[in-house]
Amino acid sequence: MALLQVSDLTQRYGSKIAVNHINLTIETGQLVAFLGPNGAGKSTTINMLTGITRPKSGTISMDGLKPSNHEYRHQIGVVFQDSVLDRDLTVKQNLMWRAGMYKNVDYDFINRLMQAFDITSIAKQKYGSLSGGQRRRVDITRALLHKPRLLFLDEPSTGLDIQTRNKIWAVLNQLRAEYQLTIILTTHYLEEANIADYVYVIDHGEIIANATVDDLKAKYAKDVLTITTGDVAKVKALVNKDWPTTAEANKVKIMVPDVNATIQFLNAAQPFIQEMELKRGDMNDIFVALTGKEIR
Repeated sequence: MALLQVSDLTQRYGSKIAVNHINLTIETGQLVAFLGPNGAGKSTTINMLTGITRPKSGTISMDGLKPSNHEYRHQIGVVFQDSVLDRDLTVKQNLMWRAGMYKNVDYDFINRLMQAFDITSIAKQKYGSLSGGQRRRVDITRALLHKPRLLFLDEPSTGLDIQTRNKIWAVLNQLRAEYQLTIILTTHYLEEANIADYVYVIDHGEIIANATVDDLKAKYAKDVLTITTGDVAKVKALVNKDWPTTAEANKVKIMVPDVNATIQFLNAAQPFIQEMELKRGDMNDIFVALTGKEIR
């Protein structure tokens, strides 16, 4: 069931079109990733979806509620790139102050979040004294303490170590399973986007591709099989004519369509193979294929 529906969303700054008539359908319980290079329009889109800025045109609806509606804002949680917490207050003071903004807050749930994100032991420390990973775990706890239906994560893992990222995603995935929490994520860590249920690739303010990760991989990220051989001609003769193939010295590189076809080819070519390597297509390949190799 669709939780969030967005139609023809547009944002302009002077003559510059930052977001150009984009359409989104976010289903309940989904993890949806927004991918795109710097300046693509991801954060601008998030700002409109969270009600921080108003679009020039287009509609945003969550079960009939608009971002300007008080109830809409109480059903979302937001983790910004830069923290909004008070550096001079303790972790617990920050969280309790935030909890006071909502009615019928479940304080047992807040304590559970603090334990899950390993911040109970630092509850009495000032927020400003925390490490980057500790602050980020507190930021996410703050965004979740009122049990929002929809959580926005705007590049939440930038600068964090792998252990902290793993901890954050372990907790978030548990909440998704238990509460049907829906998450919209922008990230530069493409391995995070790899676990998304659905991906929107945004560039120059437009959605240039949207599909499941598997469908995007099938279309834009082919597997590459590299064969080292003593007989390049015989290996090439066994390659399906529809598979893009290049040869250099004693190596043959083949873009293979799927695992079964690869196995069949390897069985046929086995007498001529000295070494082989299979590189699976990934989110990096999708990103480069859609947005280009140039530095922005």
